Amino acid sequence: MRKFFLFVLYSLLATPFLPATSALASAIDGPANTPAPATRLTAWDFSLVLPGGKLQPLAAYRGKVLLIVNLASQSIYASQLTALAQLQKTYADKGLVILGIPSAGFGHQELTDPAAVAAWYSRQNLGFPVAAPAQLTGVHAIPLVDFLTHSTGAPAGGDFHWNYTKFLLDRSGHPVRRFEADEDPASPDFAVAIEGLLAQPVPAASSKTDLAARHPSASRHASRHASR
Repeated sequence: MRKFFLFVLYSLLATPFLPATSALASAIDGPANTPAPATRLTAWDFSLVLPGGKLQPLAAYRGKVLLIVNLASQSIYASQLTALAQLQKTYADKGLVILGIPSAGFGHQELTDPAAVAAWYSRQNLGFPVAAPAQLTGVHAIPLVDFLTHSTGAPAGGDFHWNYTKFLLDRSGHPVRRFEADEDPASPDFAVAIEGLLAQPVPAASSKTDLAARHPSASRHASRHASR
């Protein structure tokens, strides 16, 4: 009888501790079994190749508002270059940087010789950087294309459709607005969108992470771009 009584008493005392014991075990084992959350890419994780082959990390523009445009010197939309240059001149001191990427991938409306491409844009006195020609379509597209068109939070629209597709990025390096080829940079919509982003505070600097571990394809950007 005494043994039975002690058995019942032990059972009553031990039962309330079982959930706590299970919770403790979960707390110990949980972190090892739970994958770390994926880090969201930003434009600062990518680079462009400038004429002559120099690599330009976009991290150099950290905290700026970017307007990235795919250019074609022979396109009917090349007339937009005047308005783009004016936007750069107007908002440069407030933190706007326009980046042009020439490409012959849409209607073959870009010059074929990279040196001729660089010379043509240099003569336009645009006031903003123009990269070396790059592939923006297909499996050989530079990684920046996928980031602008399909990354988390990227504006709707999918792949580039034509020359002079324009992507507006906030000060944190995230694409937030897309303008198609026929949307004129001289229109009030551009000024309103740009001024809204420029009014946002510059984000505090964050620690850098290993890009190669986070996004291997981005680390291969330079060689793929330079080979075009």
